[in-house]
Amino acid sequence: MAKGPRYRVPFRRRREGKTDYHARRALVISGKPRLVVRGSLNHMTVQVVKAKPRGDEVIVSAHTKELVKNYGWKAHCGNVPSAYLVGLLCGLKALAKGVKDAILDIGLHPPVKGARIFAVLKGAVDAGLNVPHSEEKIPEPERIEGVHIAEYAKTLKSNPEQYERQFAQYLKKKLLPEKLPEHFEKIRNKIVSSFKPKKAEKTEKAKKTRKTRKKAKTAKKKTGEKKGKKRRKKKE
Repeated sequence: MAKGPRYRVPFRRRREGKTDYHARRALVISGKPRLVVRGSLNHMTVQVVKAKPRGDEVIVSAHTKELVKNYGWKAHCGNVPSAYLVGLLCGLKALAKGVKDAILDIGLHPPVKGARIFAVLKGAVDAGLNVPHSEEKIPEPERIEGVHIAEYAKTLKSNPEQYERQFAQYLKKKLLPEKLPEHFEKIRNKIVSSFKPKKAEKTEKAKKTRKTRKKAKTAKKKTGEKKGKKRRKKKE
């Protein structure tokens, strides 16, 4: 409630807990695209956004659901490993669109050391996106790979009921939580390979089509020359 005549009513989106206008102003003035990270308990959304007078323009976006649909991710979509993977995916998409530099936008999320937000940042940086950051905030490699989850699953093995209850979704998808680091590495390689080889395949296909076109042209010329010779002989 307002108290006194000098009380200033915050903007609507600030009252709703959606926008930090002081931070947004600084990000927009930088002139760089923003790496926008937003998360819930079960999912993470990452976007590369460019501020324009009419509104923000989304250049590329990635969601943790894409990991499940397109790359076969079987673990939970709200943990640190999935956050890293979705950041990696968004970073590779941004590079494919020609975006090389960005600045992190975490909104009103608290910048807790080792949080999922900074796992997303690490994934985008590993993809090749240039984002200013401090290494102190980024989670340890073991947490990014899901080693802590695998170790916790091993401790629960002595209590089968609790183990099955805690990792029911993992077991339903036929993934042993103890093997999460191996699964993480597999999906990571799949994401990276889905972007690099396509260019090589396209160039190879283009070369093949050029060769076939050249062969077809030479064959047509030869057949045309043969027909011309036959006509000349008949006239003679």
